[in-house]
Amino acid sequence: MENSAYQKALNFIHGRTKFKKIPTLERMQDFCRRLGNPERNLKMIHITGTNGKGSTTAFARQLLMEKGFKVGSFTSPFIIKFNDRFCINGKMISDDRLVEIVDEIRPIVDQMDIDWEKRGGGPTEFEIDTAIMFKYFAEEQVDYAVIEVGLGGTYDSTNVIMPLVSVITSVGKDHLKYLGPTIKDVARNKAGIIKEKTPVIIGNVPEAAYKVIQSVAAEKNAELFALNQQVNVEKQPQRDWGERFNYHFEDAHYQNLIVNLMGDYQINNVALALTACLMIAKQEKWQFSLAEIRNALEKTTWPGRFEKINQEPLIILDGAHNLQAVKQITKLLKTRFKQNQIYLIMSILQDKQSEEMLAELLTLPNVNVILTRFNSPRPIADLNQLKEKFPQIEIINQWQLALVKVIQNMSADDILLFAGSLYFISEVREYFVNKEEEQ
Repeated sequence: MENSAYQKALNFIHGRTKFKKIPTLERMQDFCRRLGNPERNLKMIHITGTNGKGSTTAFARQLLMEKGFKVGSFTSPFIIKFNDRFCINGKMISDDRLVEIVDEIRPIVDQMDIDWEKRGGGPTEFEIDTAIMFKYFAEEQVDYAVIEVGLGGTYDSTNVIMPLVSVITSVGKDHLKYLGPTIKDVARNKAGIIKEKTPVIIGNVPEAAYKVIQSVAAEKNAELFALNQQVNVEKQPQRDWGERFNYHFEDAHYQNLIVNLMGDYQINNVALALTACLMIAKQEKWQFSLAEIRNALEKTTWPGRFEKINQEPLIILDGAHNLQAVKQITKLLKTRFKQNQIYLIMSILQDKQSEEMLAELLTLPNVNVILTRFNSPRPIADLNQLKEKFPQIEIINQWQLALVKVIQNMSADDILLFAGSLYFISEVREYFVNKEEEQ
């Protein structure tokens, strides 16, 4: 199929409005009904949270795949290509198949634009993404699907589902503008994914958020399992790349599990994913062997999450794009890389807490921060204003030039880290992947 049909399909999706003034699930429910409710044929894990959704999804997907299941995963934003969002067993949907599905749903969208004209208009871009996913996974008859929320929970278009288990990875201040104004509001919104009598697993969340989630779970008769309460992990020393830990939940006790993703927070993410999968195994009457769990965790990779893209010199990509993620990465750099000189090339979007993020990173005595720009779909933070506040940072407007300069200055033990926005990481990653293919 020639590329123009694929490009037309993408233009159709990206040409839709992103947000509606009045949030509602009714439009998505209507959309699903017109599609024949494909979501009702799916067994799902539903995952929300300020940070950690993507990695938790990756671990859950790999665990279920290791058992031999056919597993769908729905994630956002994409790191490599739009099709990334819709994967089966880790393989993205083909261009041809995406075009087919878009062609099938387009007349439904056109009709909904007419029918919903007086009620705020037809489906949004993300509602169309969600519909594509439901249709694709149902037609492919996946055994399980791991579904990541787009934003929030309550009114997210994925929230029309009845999952086997719900997961809330973390609650932070990233989207206060949409979900706030307080952390309790964000927690209430994320707790919107909790369904009647459906177990819910939560990661480390602030006390105020925990209370909100606890009360919603009680209202819905949903059993609540929290990290450091019913689910426990103990970090173990790890010399090599990755993390090592012990895991305890009910009668499951696993020692010295190893993951190839870096950071304490990845131990939390894997604990949530493993707990969700163990719960499903119990509900569905099958079991994991310890070997299957070990294999799955060691195989799990996730692009742009402290990802080693080059070995010599050591170049790492991380999608840290809000204060919570930056705090996690600062802690990781302090504990594991305090002997190394760190060069950090960052591009931050305007709506993020850029000053707080930089202040946190600059607590590292061994860091050199360079702020830059990239081909961003959204406005970038004011670099000159940030330079005034933090004179020790450097500004190089093109990240490619920043890269050249840093590599000239780096010694063998130094590290180069790209961070600040998932969109930025996506662009940088593409550059390195293409460069590797050319060699």
